[in-house]
Amino acid sequence: MAGERILIIEDEARIAQFVERSLIYEGYRVNIARDGQTALQVARNTPPDLVILDWILPGLDGLEVCKRLRAASNIPIVMLSAKDDVKDRVIGLDAGADDYMVKPFSIDELLARIRVQFRRVHPISRPEVLRFADLALDTGTHRAHRGERAIDVTAKEYDLLELFMRNPRQVLTRDIIFDRVWGYDFGGGSNIIEVYVRYLRQKTEAADEVRLIYTVRGVGYVLRED
Repeated sequence: MAGERILIIEDEARIAQFVERSLIYEGYRVNIARDGQTALQVARNTPPDLVILDWILPGLDGLEVCKRLRAASNIPIVMLSAKDDVKDRVIGLDAGADDYMVKPFSIDELLARIRVQFRRVHPISRPEVLRFADLALDTGTHRAHRGERAIDVTAKEYDLLELFMRNPRQVLTRDIIFDRVWGYDFGGGSNIIEVYVRYLRQKTEAADEVRLIYTVRGVGYVLRED
């Protein structure tokens, strides 16, 4: 499940916003800092799970920021730079970066490298089958079953169903669901949770099975037996 927090340290607003939109679309939470000193303060106040760091920054440059971040933690750092000489890559990696990408870069490649870093620091856990009543969810295959009936779910439906299955009989507020499944706030007016709960109900009750996902009016939702 996505939702890791990523700090983008980039003084070019266009690049920062482009990367931010792409990360949010993938389900990450994002903070942005436009200079080195601000970046260190943001990292202290809201510790990120990964940093995307530009080399050339106003004031404190990226190399110094990288060294200070590395001295404080083992957080994954992906450095971005227009400097493409081998010696520059070596300098960046020696400063503490875990990866180095040359501008201009492919956003798909950046996203892939981010996934590599998260796999490195958070090895994939052993698959298991979550069960509640006659509902089962295989975390390895991402397939669900209601009794003997197979249920096909989309990626986001899986994330939401896994959250319910790992927290049975607990009322999950909208804020918790937004944070755990989408990783950021859609705003109070969004009905995306209601939409996905409806999708899950349609699929888990397709053969007239009893309802398992209930609405707690004014609060959120709960997986329980009536």
